[in-house]
Formats: sequence, structure tokens, C-alpha cells
Amino acid sequence: MPQTISVAAHSELFIKKSRFLGCVQPVADRAAAQQAVAQLRLQHPAAAHVCWALLAGGESAAVDDGEPGGTAGRPMFEVLRHQDLDGVLATVVRYYGGVKLGAGGLVRAYTDSVAQALLLAQKITIVKLRTLRCGFPYALEGLMRRELEIAGATLLDVAHGEQVRFDFSLSDAAAAALLARLDEAGHGRIAWLGVEEG
Repeated sequence: MPQTISVAAHSELFIKKSRFLGCVQPVADRAAAQQAVAQLRLQHPAAAHVCWALLAGGESAAVDDGEPGGTAGRPMFEVLRHQDLDGVLATVVRYYGGVKLGAGGLVRAYTDSVAQALLLAQKITIVKLRTLRCGFPYALEGLMRRELEIAGATLLDVAHGEQVRFDFSLSDAAAAALLARLDEAGHGRIAWLGVEEG
């Protein structure tokens, strides 16, 4: 299952006099990632490179920022991808120490910077939610409330008119089983008014 991280985590490596400051942090999208990278550039004006990689909701990026092509951004990206992460920005700020590392050394340095930061990160599973709306007779309200509680659903809105209307959300994985149980228990008296994924 895809995961994200709850808060930013950092690492610091010294390799042949170069200093690598790694960070992994949750981000919503590419715009938020670019804003975070711009902030890093302001905080580290003397840095030689600010390389980054992003996996967020289908938006991805791998930026070498002046390092030889494919030695920074792409290896960082692969670390995120191999850990099945989403909504995560990885950045590495490099202060050049005067000793060239070569392509293999750069790949290891950037990979290790991100991997070390991820070791300190608290990962959380991404749960895809589904929002549902249904209408039903008043006589079924007690049954509906019990079933939603058992399924771990969150009741978002209740309206009492000619019928009762519930808006609720629950994990996508639990939705199908709950719908089947409610359709059977309601004997066709529950009307599904809208189903959307979120």
C-alpha cells in the first residue's frame, strides 16, 4: 500500500569534504515542492547544488541542479519509488568540498542522503476514502447508524426531510462490503444518491 510521511525528516552526510543535507517532507503537489525548493535556495545561498525529487499524486520530478545528468535527482526519485511513497519531496543540499566524487560517488551520496532521512521519517499508510450519500425511511436510521459505526465510517452530514439523508465517508476497501450489507438489510429501501472517490 502506498505510504507518505507525517513530518519532515533530515539527514547530514560528509563525504570527501562535501556536505550533503538531506530532507524528506510531505507535500501536496508540484507547486508546493517548488516552493519548498525555493525556500531551501534562500536558506543555503552558498550551496553548490539543491537537488530534488518528487512523487505526489501522479506528479513527479527529478532535478539534478547542475550535477552530472542522472547522478542526483533520478537516484533520489528511485529511493522514493522503491519505498512506495506518495506525496513526498526529497531534497539534498550539497556544499562542495573541493574533491570530485565521480558519477558513482554522487549517486551513492544522493541516494544515501535520502535513505538516511527516510530511516528517521514516520511513515503512514495512505487510505483512499470514498464519500457516499444515501436516503432511506426513518425506520432504518438506527440500523444505518449501527452499520456505519461497525464499518468505521465517518458520518459527515445528516438531513431529516421526507426521508433521512446520510453523507458519510469510509475507506475505499471497506465500501463494497458495507454497501452489500446495507442493500441486503434495507430490502431495497435505501437509495444511493451519489458515490464519489476522494
